[in-house]
Amino acid sequence: MSAWWNTVVEDFYKCFIREDRWRLFLNGIGVTIKISLVAALLGLVIGFIIALCNLSKKKPLRIIGKVYTDVIRGTPSVTQLMIIYFVVFAYIMWPKWLIAAIAFSINSGAYVSEIIRAGILSIDKGQTEAGRSLGLSRSQTMMSIIVPQAAKNIFPAMCNEFITLIKETAIVGYVGLVDIQKAGDFIKSATYRPFMPLIATAIIYFVIIKVLTLLLGRVEQRLRKSDKR
Repeated sequence: MSAWWNTVVEDFYKCFIREDRWRLFLNGIGVTIKISLVAALLGLVIGFIIALCNLSKKKPLRIIGKVYTDVIRGTPSVTQLMIIYFVVFAYIMWPKWLIAAIAFSINSGAYVSEIIRAGILSIDKGQTEAGRSLGLSRSQTMMSIIVPQAAKNIFPAMCNEFITLIKETAIVGYVGLVDIQKAGDFIKSATYRPFMPLIATAIIYFVIIKVLTLLLGRVEQRLRKSDKR
């Protein structure tokens, strides 16, 4: 038992204390959160635009929305990341994390668009007719009546998409960014001790996701309270 404990302590020291390797994880957390937040915000904007294209009565807009959604959902996110980084932004000197965030926002936008589209379609057509009868234009009815109601319905699905997005950013190491996953890989390679870095990586992701789930759950409860009479 004593020998096992000494081994655990030694591995912990090598993986996290020596050469301040714990800082790799700390910096990695910052990179992951930064990319995820920017990608989520941009993805929401892209998704909303594509959802409106898919719901449009104009055929060219519907074609654009359909093609975008099919291409993005039909190709791996890691491939999209590498195309955006090594091809599209190959000669643009932007920060790596920002390019990665743009790549993930494009990917997330396709899924968000379907969530928003389904949420809008879930609202009774009578709401649209009521808005038009009040003299509102189609766009005014959509933004003032339909979207606010749909937002409550799609909030849980949007939360799940954000959580999925955080976990998907674990592939940013392919473009040279040191996130949580890559920090663990670096420590594993430097120490030849895979257990501690991998477990630490899993725990960090779990804690981030758990805290985020609790916070978003609180927000959802507040939204549901406003529905009660």
